[in-house]
Amino acid sequence: MSASTRRMPFVDTLKAIASQLIVLHHLAFYGPMSDIAYPLAAGSIDWLYEYGRMAVQVFLVVAGYLAARSLAPAGIPADIAPIRQIWARYCRLALPLFVALLLSIISAAIARQLMDHPSISAAPTPWQVLSHILLLQNLLDHEALSAGVWYVAIDFQLFVILIVSLWFARKRANPAFMAPFLITVLAAAALLHFNRQDNWDNWGLYFFGSYALGIAAAWVGQPRRATGWSLLILSLTVIALLLDFRLRIGIALGTALLLVVSGHQKLNARWPDFRLMAWLGRISYSLFLIHFPVCLLVNALMFHFAPHSPALNLMGMGLAWLLSIGAGALFYYGIEARIGRLLAGASRSTTKQTGTA
Repeated sequence: MSASTRRMPFVDTLKAIASQLIVLHHLAFYGPMSDIAYPLAAGSIDWLYEYGRMAVQVFLVVAGYLAARSLAPAGIPADIAPIRQIWARYCRLALPLFVALLLSIISAAIARQLMDHPSISAAPTPWQVLSHILLLQNLLDHEALSAGVWYVAIDFQLFVILIVSLWFARKRANPAFMAPFLITVLAAAALLHFNRQDNWDNWGLYFFGSYALGIAAAWVGQPRRATGWSLLILSLTVIALLLDFRLRIGIALGTALLLVVSGHQKLNARWPDFRLMAWLGRISYSLFLIHFPVCLLVNALMFHFAPHSPALNLMGMGLAWLLSIGAGALFYYGIEARIGRLLAGASRSTTKQTGTA
């Protein structure tokens, strides 16, 4: 979910819509406000509870799309320095996450004073905090300190899988064949096996089919060979859906096809020209990180002061949504963007010292 160096309005719009759905899903899923407000908005809350989480598929596809455009345009691996690039990706994802986790721990401590509810995590242990820093909390079966932390870990795993695959392909005699071949094999394994096994849902391979669809979308319209591999990945997805229909994979396929059409029509660089969507897309990762502690605090306050008012709690859900967007903007300009500039400066400094282009 990192920003692209060159803004693509269509991609920003996808991220904007998906991020809003994730916030609303968590408002429906966590905390007592949705339970109390349920009689007034049962249908909407049920829909967000059940389907809002599917917006994660949009992020997975977009992440694969942007990564492929940067690391393997036309299916040919660019210069790959796996350790440096993996470390850079980790810093890009994890440094803002650390700040958000600190705010989540503080918010949970305050919320525990105002209500007793399962959505509040217990005071963390040092080992639990370390597992979050290493993005291993789900693999070690530790309680998450904030909603959505699992996705950051999955995004990082997917990037590592892609980098290692491209690095390996670049070492072979024919990298232009080997890179898309490996991606296609991994996509087939994910779509036909791993994504059908729930016990794999803490591992990147479970989600690699959606990620590969983003890669395929980036390769369509490139030289004939890359387009051929893209069509093969898209065909494998259709076969996987015929064998075992999964709505999440269907949404991923639909997102990839939208990216294909937008790229073919040259829309991704100029449409929609809507500043609000561009802005919401830009702050989407910050919103993703910071919305849970904001929503948790609003839940706690509403439960403490208005535990029996469906109307006030429905208004509280709306207020939490708006406050989350505001907090996401503050977090983006105050934390994420600054970290991004620091990392970019460090990268340029390293490049000059090593004398690489």
